Amino acid sequence: MSLDPRLQAAPQPPPPPPPPVEPQPAADGVPPAAQPKQDVVPDDVFKLKFCTVCASNQNRSMEAHLQLAAANLPTISFGTGSLVRLPGPTIDRPNVYHFNSTTYRAIHAELAQQNTRLYTANGLLNMLGRNLSIKSYPERFQDWVPGKPRLDHAEDQGAQGTEAGVVDIIVTCEERCFDALLDDLHNKGGKLNRPVHVINVDIKDNHEEALVGGRAIRDLALSLNKAAAEERELHGASGWDKGGGAARAGFDERVPDILAAWQERWPHLPALWSLAWL
Repeated sequence: MSLDPRLQAAPQPPPPPPPPVEPQPAADGVPPAAQPKQDVVPDDVFKLKFCTVCASNQNRSMEAHLQLAAANLPTISFGTGSLVRLPGPTIDRPNVYHFNSTTYRAIHAELAQQNTRLYTANGLLNMLGRNLSIKSYPERFQDWVPGKPRLDHAEDQGAQGTEAGVVDIIVTCEERCFDALLDDLHNKGGKLNRPVHVINVDIKDNHEEALVGGRAIRDLALSLNKAAAEERELHGASGWDKGGGAARAGFDERVPDILAAWQERWPHLPALWSLAWL
């Protein structure tokens, strides 16, 4: 017995082709073209000495410290605030600690005891866990004495090369920190008569922006270090450590152009620059 053709299913059209795959942005929102190369400076290559600074030496300066140390660049870090301030249970009840004495481990333990759920959710415990793997405690920039040996920081990440207590480049992460730091350097009087480039990269104080900002600072640091090594190769190292000589002069002249080229790669991170003295 033949089937009623009205009962036969109509032939199904072929399925449409899948939509084209669109390029996905990076997980942290950084466009691929602006992603810094994951370079590491070899041990046998000249290295500039860096200092990273934010308000409390907790989030932005520590992410940048980690990024520069991972690139094998000598790095120290500080905060410019009067006290270390971290979010508390309410906006009007921050957690407050002293610089130079309260360790990251102690702060982590206290906040975990206070409210593990809250401080895990807002990222503080994770941030402090990162910090205590970098160095022992937050330091205040105004208490730093340029030229004083940092022998008690030998276990810090990025410590190798910073033992003499001097730096070539300071990167702040907020304009008010930039201003406070320049005021402090002026008050200290530049007793070493050693030039230092101070650059501000304006980074919002949250964990996501700190990660992006840290990568951007690493990109800038590698560009600066490459230029310094080229000038020393061309002119020799004579006078460099005292802030003089042809190599140092050549590097100093190139810094504004390096910063301008970097700004084109990272247009969402406003930058400032000044030359100061240690």
